Amino acid sequence: MGQLLQFAVLGFALGAIYAVLATSLVGVYAATGIINFAQGAIGLYSVYVVAALRTDGSLVLPIGTLYLGTAKHPTPMGLAIAIGILSAIIWALLAHFLVFRPLRRAPVLAQVVASVGLMLFLQALVQLRFDIEDLEADDILPKNTIHLGDTVINVSDLILAGVAIVIAALFWAYFRLTTWGVATRAGSEDELASRLTGFSPDRLAGIVWGITGAATGLIAILSAPTIGLTVTTYTFFVIPALAVALLGRLTSFGVACATGLVLGSFQSVIAWLTTKDWWPDWAQSGIGDAVPFVVIIVALFAMGGRIPSRGSLGEVRLPAVRIPRIRPIHTIVILAIAVVAIVMTDGSWRIGVTTSIILSLIALSLVLLTGYLGQISLASMAFAGAAGFALSKITTNWNVPFPFDMILAALIATFLGILVGIPALRIRGAQLAVVTLAAALAIQSFIFNNPALTDSFKGNLIEDPALFGLDLGARDGTTILTLRFSFLVLIIVTIATLVVLRFMGGSTGRAFLAVRSNERAAASVGINVAATKLLGFALSAFLAGIGGCLIGYREGQISGGSFTVIIGLTLLAMTYVGGITSFAGAVIAGIIGPLGIGWVFMHQTLELGQYYEVFAAGSLLLMAVLNPEGVAGAVHKVVEHFRHHPEQPPQQAPPPPDASGTPTTSEAGAHV
Repeated sequence: MGQLLQFAVLGFALGAIYAVLATSLVGVYAATGIINFAQGAIGLYSVYVVAALRTDGSLVLPIGTLYLGTAKHPTPMGLAIAIGILSAIIWALLAHFLVFRPLRRAPVLAQVVASVGLMLFLQALVQLRFDIEDLEADDILPKNTIHLGDTVINVSDLILAGVAIVIAALFWAYFRLTTWGVATRAGSEDELASRLTGFSPDRLAGIVWGITGAATGLIAILSAPTIGLTVTTYTFFVIPALAVALLGRLTSFGVACATGLVLGSFQSVIAWLTTKDWWPDWAQSGIGDAVPFVVIIVALFAMGGRIPSRGSLGEVRLPAVRIPRIRPIHTIVILAIAVVAIVMTDGSWRIGVTTSIILSLIALSLVLLTGYLGQISLASMAFAGAAGFALSKITTNWNVPFPFDMILAALIATFLGILVGIPALRIRGAQLAVVTLAAALAIQSFIFNNPALTDSFKGNLIEDPALFGLDLGARDGTTILTLRFSFLVLIIVTIATLVVLRFMGGSTGRAFLAVRSNERAAASVGINVAATKLLGFALSAFLAGIGGCLIGYREGQISGGSFTVIIGLTLLAMTYVGGITSFAGAVIAGIIGPLGIGWVFMHQTLELGQYYEVFAAGSLLLMAVLNPEGVAGAVHKVVEHFRHHPEQPPQQAPPPPDASGTPTTSEAGAHV
């Protein structure tokens, strides 16, 4: 019992971060109606600012460095903490005024991808600007302990829990007892009424962003010596924080704080239990990371309908969809370009071309599900990875021949996609994005990084594909990527793409657009909304699964590092930059996606590979704010403009409905 209590209290350090991030998320949501996926990344930056100041006195800025001390005489702790908190406040205010304020009337999709883009940008900036391998966090809180019988309790853990409780109480007092706080709550119900009473919702929201930035920076800095400095860990602390914030219906600071502390303690106890002999081997890795996903599912299914939505000044619409048409000439030209690119390259360049072709298929799965059906998913690479790991089992243990092994693996990913998509029957928008991101992180931790499930110690080998005795493997002696494998990839991706485009241009696509536009209206004309949503998740997961299998064939083995959540979010960013609602956007995403030909160009030709993540996230932020239709949409507008007389710009006519009342033109905007 003593050890149980000891580990429960030990979890207060982690729980305090969850609690403060959760209360900050509640505050931001109350002020702006935005779920900020970048809340943990804001704390991440402040932690590394303090670590650098305490190491050699360097104040690392996004561009340039100021020295406020030396290695022998680093910046005093109090000043370093103050600067770290100030940096968090500045990033929070910049996020509000430069990103989310311009998006206050944007569709939920734009707000979600902007939030994800900010998260990726801050993480990439930390990796670019700080010496993350050598920095350490100095102790700030007392290292004293309290003995309760055989139980040893760290005073620092109790202090962190106390700080989290105090912050939650201050948030509650601000929103309940101050004029500005009450006006902020009123503005969340009716923004127009708030303006008419003389309050500026933008300024009130700015105050909340600053306060939450300070709270996030403070708790991250205080807990860093206990938690340690890990870039991705702080970034994804937002997932369990979102879980407990949702338990409080994104309105209760007290529930968010209390459940955050409880979740941290529970994860600590689980980590202790995994060391016991009786604990099953399959549950020794990643089980703690899967808990927030379960909490989110339970919270959203139990009270999803009671989570309040913010009042708006006007309607918001998704980027326009252009129904794809398969044109033989265009298809032949694209295939010819791909063939020439494969033949004319070798080595890493051919790998880049082939990877771009594969990524375009995974990006097309996002176009289908998010751009066409309106279901925001952040788990595409998780589905791809699930198929890849399944392929390893199927080829090495079951000896299923090609192409049936790939199809079976993709069907396993499809089943997983349907399971993840079930919450979409009840929830949508940013809440669905939370579910899919939590699912992706749970799959990565519990499956991909779990030796008991993936045989990672054996290398997760994948047998080379062969058809009618012809070896179609990726490697042949010193050739790191053969022509025959690249052509195999091109053929598979082409067939899958043409089939999907046919679906998107037919009755299935019209049903998707109807659900995207208005679920109630779609149901009123006889469309089965639930079946349509699950079909969308199934098709999307199948496409991603095929892409994951091709990545596995290319590597000859599979590893979780090829399908991380960060890679998935980066591909989403590139798909949004390319155009989330068009096939051309998927092609662009493949070209500039991770390890694609654009990535190779930045690394080998420009020698700017270290800036790729910053470039990807920065491009996403610019597109989300300035041009939600992406590069493909912008090009289409330019082409349409030159097709008309310069003095007579093209007019957008409303889409004529078909017999079922479903919009059939490219301008199928939608509520999310």
